[in-house]
Amino acid sequence: MLSLHTNAAALSAQNSISRTQSSLSTSMTRLSTGFRINSAMDDAAGLQIATRLKTQTSGMNVAMRNTQNSISLMQTSEGALDETTNILNRMKDLATQAADGSSTTADQTAMQKEYDSLTDELTNIFNNTKFGGTTLMQNATGASPGKLSAAITFQIGASSGEKLTADFTAELGAASAKIALASVGFKDDGTSVPAAGVEISTAAAANGAIDKLATAIDAVGALRSKLGAISNRLDHVYNNLSNISTNTKNATGRIMDVDFASESAQMTSSQMLLQAGTAMLKQSNSQSSLVMSLLQ
Repeated sequence: MLSLHTNAAALSAQNSISRTQSSLSTSMTRLSTGFRINSAMDDAAGLQIATRLKTQTSGMNVAMRNTQNSISLMQTSEGALDETTNILNRMKDLATQAADGSSTTADQTAMQKEYDSLTDELTNIFNNTKFGGTTLMQNATGASPGKLSAAITFQIGASSGEKLTADFTAELGAASAKIALASVGFKDDGTSVPAAGVEISTAAAANGAIDKLATAIDAVGALRSKLGAISNRLDHVYNNLSNISTNTKNATGRIMDVDFASESAQMTSSQMLLQAGTAMLKQSNSQSSLVMSLLQ
């Protein structure tokens, strides 16, 4: 029907151009940002899923840093205990030497002085080994209890229930007590007392110190062993979190990221349709001239 008031072909062409422009704008936005979903209108359900996955990934990334920091804390403690073992071995050597009948009183006095000096260093290690400014191995009886003197809870996941609790109190207390039995001047409770200076000053005393030092070395070894076991577990936690995080990021990418090949083809198609629609709109607008030809 020829009409001056209603041009159905033009209206149809305008509607088609409007839809094509919208599709072209969407494609250009996606290609410029690299995301398939740039607003909730693009994919409401997909956006909700991707947001939840992103939140999980973010939490896991923080948990991974937590595990690395926790491992570093325990490696610091274990390194200090390694030196403690070296010192105790030297003290045991001195006690063994002092217990021998060939050692003179002067020899025993000299060895006792070194023994006292080593005891002071043991006290220093237990009182002053720190991680991030926090004392690690000082016993709970001190003015500033160490981190290992109470149970430690590590946050190893993105949810509140993902925790790992490690308790070193029994092993730390046993190590401190055994060292104190072998070296009277040892104190890890924040106080300072002079060394007794008699642990290996005689053959009999030195002979008794040998077994005490061996027991102390075993106690320190037990503490080191537990620190190592927890560190290994945290290392496995880190590897597992890394695997989960990688796969979660891949899942998020499949939802959020644009397929450039497909979207480029869609944009090209929209551009061609827009050109064709514009040409047809021009043609439809010329139909009104047919009405005028009828009136001539």
